[in-house]
Amino acid sequence: MSTTPPTPGTALSDPVGAPDPQPSAEGALGWLRDLGPRGRRAFAGAFGGYALDSYDYFTLPLSMVALAAYFGLDSGQTGLFTTVTLVVSAIGGAVAGVIADRIGRVRALMITVITYAVFTVACGFAPTYETLLVFRALQGLGFGGEWAVGAILVAEYASARHRGRTLGAVQSSWAVGWALAAIVYTLVFQFVDEDLAWRVMFWTGALPALLVVWLRRRVQDAPKASEQLGTSPRTGSFTEIFRPGLLRTTLFAVLLSTGVQGGYYTLATWVPTYLKSERGLTVVGTGGYLTFLISGAFLGYLTGGYLTDRLGRKRNIVLFAILSAASILAYTNIPDGANGLLLVLGFPLGFCMSAIFSGFGSFLSELYPTAVRGTGQGFTYNTGRAIGAVFPTLVGFLADSWGVGGALVFGAIGYGLAVVALVGLPETRGKELL
Repeated sequence: MSTTPPTPGTALSDPVGAPDPQPSAEGALGWLRDLGPRGRRAFAGAFGGYALDSYDYFTLPLSMVALAAYFGLDSGQTGLFTTVTLVVSAIGGAVAGVIADRIGRVRALMITVITYAVFTVACGFAPTYETLLVFRALQGLGFGGEWAVGAILVAEYASARHRGRTLGAVQSSWAVGWALAAIVYTLVFQFVDEDLAWRVMFWTGALPALLVVWLRRRVQDAPKASEQLGTSPRTGSFTEIFRPGLLRTTLFAVLLSTGVQGGYYTLATWVPTYLKSERGLTVVGTGGYLTFLISGAFLGYLTGGYLTDRLGRKRNIVLFAILSAASILAYTNIPDGANGLLLVLGFPLGFCMSAIFSGFGSFLSELYPTAVRGTGQGFTYNTGRAIGAVFPTLVGFLADSWGVGGALVFGAIGYGLAVVALVGLPETRGKELL
C-alpha cells in the first residue's frame, strides 16, 4: 500500500457534471459544503441508517435486566446475547462489503437496513431464550454491514482535507440512535409491565424500514465507485485483500478493530446493568445517567472527527485509547454513595470511548483501493467486532465473582491492543482515494 505524502484533496464531481465545492471552503460546516448536493444526500442516508442501526442495537442492552428476569438467565447467558450478535455481524459486515463492491453502495445499504429492522422486530415475538438468541444473531447480519457500507458511501464523496470530520459526523449518529433508544426505554418501562416492555422495545425496531424508501428515491453512489462496478475481476474479492500488497494492512486493521470494539462493546453492553444492579438506580435514574454518557459520546464523535484531520488518524486513536482506558478505571472505582461523581464521570467516559471511533471511517477507507474498499473495510471492521465480542461474554462470566464493575475493567485491555496494532499501519491523513 502506497504511503505517499499527503496532498490537498478535492471532492468527486457530481454525476450530472456540476463540480462539488472546493475543499478550501472554510468554517465549521465547510466539510458539509464540500460534499455537494448528492454527497449531502448520501450523508443524510448514512447518518440516518447508522442512527437507526444504533437504536436497534441498544434495544437489547437496555432491556437486559428485564430479559434476564423473564427467561431466568444468569450473567453468562445474557452476555452471550451480545457476543452472538457481534460474531454474526462479522459475517454480515464482510458479506455486505463484498455486495457493496459488486452491486453498489446504496443497494447494499438498503439490504442491511431491511435485514436489521426485520429481525429486531422478530425478537419481540420470541417465545424462548433460544429463539431470541437466533433472532438476535440474524439481526446481527444487517447490523454488521450498515456502518461499513454507509461510511464508504460518504467517504467517496468527501474531500481528502475534510474526510475525517465528515466521517466523524456520520459516526455521531450512533449517539443519536443511542439517545433515542434510552428515551423510548425510559417511557416504555415506566408505563408498561416489564414482562411486555422488552417486547415493545424490539417492536419499535420497525422504524428503519421507512428509511429504505427514502434511500431508494434520493441517494446515489459516488461517480468513481459507479464507474468501477463490474470493471475488474478482482472487484469485491476476499482473496484480493489477502494478497501480499494488502495482507499486512488487513491483519493489523483487524487487530485495531478488535481492540477498540472489545473495549467499547464491553461498556455499551454492561453499563446499563451496572447502573441498575450494582448502583441501585431506578429506570428513570439510569436514563438520567445515560444522558450524560450519551451526550459525551455525541461530542466525542464530532471532536474526534476534527482531531483526526488535525492530528492524523494514528495519533487520534492513540490519544483516545489512553484516555478511554483511564476513564474505565476511574468510572468503575467510584466508591459507594458517590453516585453524583458517577454521573459527572459518565460524560468523559462517553466522550473518550466515542472519539476513538471517529477516525475509523476515513482511516479504513483510505487503506484500500475502490475495487475492494467495501470488502476490506467490511471484513476488517467486522472481524474485529466478532473477536472483540468475546469481551462482553468474559465480563458476563467474571461478573458473578468480580461484580459487574470489577469485570468492566477488562475492557481497558482492548484499548491497549489498539495502540499495538497501529505499529503495522501507515498514516493516511490527506490521502486521495484510489
